[in-house]
Amino acid sequence: MTKIKETSTNFANKKALVEECPELYASKLIGGQWSLAICSYLINGKLRFGELRKSLGNITERMLTLQLRKLEEDKIVTRTVFAEVPPRVEYELTEIGYQLKPVIVELDKWGTMHKASLED
Repeated sequence: MTKIKETSTNFANKKALVEECPELYASKLIGGQWSLAICSYLINGKLRFGELRKSLGNITERMLTLQLRKLEEDKIVTRTVFAEVPPRVEYELTEIGYQLKPVIVELDKWGTMHKASLED
């Protein structure tokens, strides 16, 4: 998918919406294909890279790395490297990341309810 030109009206509109609407700002942070799933697994505590990858199933190492870096940049996830051989790296939600728990629980309930309503 191509990037939107920064000089376009569409880019300006999206930027203005994100700046003015807290819901869109939040959804931009955790709305990626894997971001919410990563946060869901980290809600229960620290995980190593390999454990996260196994939990997420079809995610590639590259995509997981990119998503974790983005979440770390946004201060949602912290990365701790232990000076061991082989190196050990653990990921954990930050304090603000842990505040996503009620949101994730409610999204789970809503998703389950919506899925069931479609099956009826």
